[in-house]
This record gives sequence, structure tokens and C-alpha cells, in this order.
Amino acid sequence: ATVITNLFSAIPYIGQTLVEWAWGGFSVDNPTLTRFFALHFLLPFVITGL
Repeated sequence: ATVITNLFSAIPYIGQTLVEWAWGGFSVDNPTLTRFFALHFLLPFVITGL
């Protein structure tokens, strides 16, 4: 998760903010895993709805 989300940090001006938002803090921790699990659970339903 760290390598993939650190790619966002290459975006000028908002990159570091996006990384901290995705992680839920300053490092990969429990909020990060919860967000990624929710994303992987909900994404198929969103794609099916489109």
C-alpha cells in the first residue's frame, strides 16, 4: 500500500495531502486498511451500477 499510495505524492500541490488522506494519517495503519477494504468491497457495486 505504501508504494502505490506514494505515487500520489508526485502530484504537484495536493499530492502529499492525498497520500495522508488515503493513509488516514502519517503512516499505513488500521484506518488505511479499513479504507482499502471498503474501496475493494464497494467498487464492484459501483462499476455494476454504471
